[in-house]
Amino acid sequence: MLKKFIDRESGRVEERTVMNAITIDCVIFGFDNGSLEVLLVQHGEGIRKGEWGLPGGWIKATESIDDAAHRLLAELTGLDKIYLEQLKAFGDTNRFPLGRVITIGYYAMIKKEDYNVKAGSTAADAKWYKINDIPKLIYDHDDILQYSLTNLRTRVRQAPVGFNLLPEKFTLFELMKLYEEILGVKMDKSNFRRKILHMKLLQPLEEKQKDVIHRAAKLYSFDEAIYDKLTKKGFNFEF
Repeated sequence: MLKKFIDRESGRVEERTVMNAITIDCVIFGFDNGSLEVLLVQHGEGIRKGEWGLPGGWIKATESIDDAAHRLLAELTGLDKIYLEQLKAFGDTNRFPLGRVITIGYYAMIKKEDYNVKAGSTAADAKWYKINDIPKLIYDHDDILQYSLTNLRTRVRQAPVGFNLLPEKFTLFELMKLYEEILGVKMDKSNFRRKILHMKLLQPLEEKQKDVIHRAAKLYSFDEAIYDKLTKKGFNFEF
């Protein structure tokens, strides 16, 4: 039997059809013009109205946590059919001000140009922020974001994850900028070139950049067979 209750966060009368002590929060990374960015939503109602946080919310009692993550992301940001990877549960006793709530974190990396972001549901706005320009986030979302970034930095040294953030054809400099943004370090151009080419991961193309004011650089694409092999097998790519 369903019962109605007042949601203390939003102030709305709700039917008890959600798991009222478990939520979902999603970290969505994108790469644009040499910058790593993360997608945030501005709350349009409730105790955090006007503040920014990760897209997420309550899980319905009738859905799986994976389904909830995809539903919430689509409702709040318009992003759909995205591969989401589960991070872990975040359960600090003081993370939510109105009672004990555990959240399950997910993250994804997408090519921004492939998706249109549009705020919906309880979100007043949805916006990309550069990783170094993140506003103060609600609850423990800063910690969740930092954990996601640390996880991404570990994985990018062990497998070619995140390469899907680049266009189909790219330069070595663009690839290096991706690594620099994810890892938060500056790299030596010649050393990076030597290491990445030694992996045989890239396929050199008989093409160069077009419509650039500087000297046109050679373009590359990924060798899909090697990419798949290294994704499964892994590697050690230290700088």
